[in-house]
Amino acid sequence: MGIMRTLETPRLILRPLTPEDFEDYAAMLGDPEVGRFLFAQGGMSREDAWRSLALFLGHQQIRGFSNFAVVEKDTGCFVGRVGPWQPLGWPGLELGWCLVRRFWGQGYAAEAAGAALQYCFDDLEATEVVSLVRVGNTRSVRVAERIGHQYQGDTDLRGVRCHNYSQTRPV
Repeated sequence: MGIMRTLETPRLILRPLTPEDFEDYAAMLGDPEVGRFLFAQGGMSREDAWRSLALFLGHQQIRGFSNFAVVEKDTGCFVGRVGPWQPLGWPGLELGWCLVRRFWGQGYAAEAAGAALQYCFDDLEATEVVSLVRVGNTRSVRVAERIGHQYQGDTDLRGVRCHNYSQTRPV
């Protein structure tokens, strides 16, 4: 297992999430359009956003990795979160992403997810990485496909119907 480290892409910095990200994180998850395709099914309360951030920070402590905070290089603005996680009972090492709505459509999700995918293969030595995309989330389907994931079918995850995308380690 790898240790969280900072990653860079041409436009973004991916660094470990911290408690100081809470205000930006809560604002992102409070947006009903952002939450629409998460388990929240709408805007998340500040209290639930706090629990969500605590979940990722705890995952980082237990597993040694978690989602990264995504920050725009030029402005230092919080763009969202992206990265791996695998809580107990999860169907595999998952690469997920969630961006602040004003950053949608700029290619940031695929750029950050591509870097995080490489981290999964290189640092975490994963043999397979999955992405579980809520049915109807066409933007995330495009991101999964852009980073090289292949559709494997649909699955139910905690009562939510999801498309299962995955990719194996390149040979």
